[in-house]
Amino acid sequence: MKKAVLISALMLSMAVWAAEHRTAPKTNLMDHSTSTLIETSAAKALMAEIIPARVWKLYPARKYTFLSQVEGGLVSARVMLLPLTATVGAVLMRPQKTATAFDAQPDSSTEQCRSLARDKLKEATTAVISALVR
Repeated sequence: MKKAVLISALMLSMAVWAAEHRTAPKTNLMDHSTSTLIETSAAKALMAEIIPARVWKLYPARKYTFLSQVEGGLVSARVMLLPLTATVGAVLMRPQKTATAFDAQPDSSTEQCRSLARDKLKEATTAVISALVR
């Protein structure tokens, strides 16, 4: 009787420990955007929000990175899936998938340009993800 209680308590504690230590998949995001349009942390947070966990299962962070680049004038946002070298994990500029979204609003304020940049980054990220995971 005591063994059954001990075994069930041990199993329950192992299940609780496993549930607590489940973490989100490791991500590898890079940003080379113009800081007046979108901050690096905001761009990475936006991409992390859009990229589902199953993408990181297919393209693990130890082998791939997502690179975003938002530039002004004609607001353009580019998102690329890039491989990493096996030995040192350096980024290879050989995009596996790329998407670019752009738009222009004449006589727009800085806030309108920032909003447009954010929207175009969402659009480009969604396009890459939809090409990867169908």
